[in-house]
Amino acid sequence: MKPSKILLVDALINLILGILLLLLIPFPDQLPVLLGVPKVEQVFYPSIMGGVFIGIAIALLIENYRSSEYGLVGLGLGGAIAINLSGGAILIGWLIFGKLDIPVTGKVFLWSIAIILILISSIELIMHNKRNKGERNEI
Repeated sequence: MKPSKILLVDALINLILGILLLLLIPFPDQLPVLLGVPKVEQVFYPSIMGGVFIGIAIALLIENYRSSEYGLVGLGLGGAIAINLSGGAILIGWLIFGKLDIPVTGKVFLWSIAIILILISSIELIMHNKRNKGERNEI
């Protein structure tokens, strides 16, 4: 399988989000203030979510670099699109309807994440459709 730049970018974004969430463990007061997001009393759920993001990043890297001879499959493009669209849509729902009491920096940070998730999914879907259209024309 030929490596995909878009899967690499998606893996990098998930890795960064995972690391940011895991950083809440040693810095439970400073990081949320810096990012402008709500503080949590227990860092259990953010750290679990950070682990999920890192797992998604690893799955994307496995999928990106796998060869047909090994057969180990990571997370394909369809899964990446579904995860990003779902996460982005839920985050947008919270930002619009959740009445979050957070500073402007937090709103900018969270809207940036939501836009990146929707944008990367849209690009992945467009690239996938272009590739499939080209393959259908060759047949």
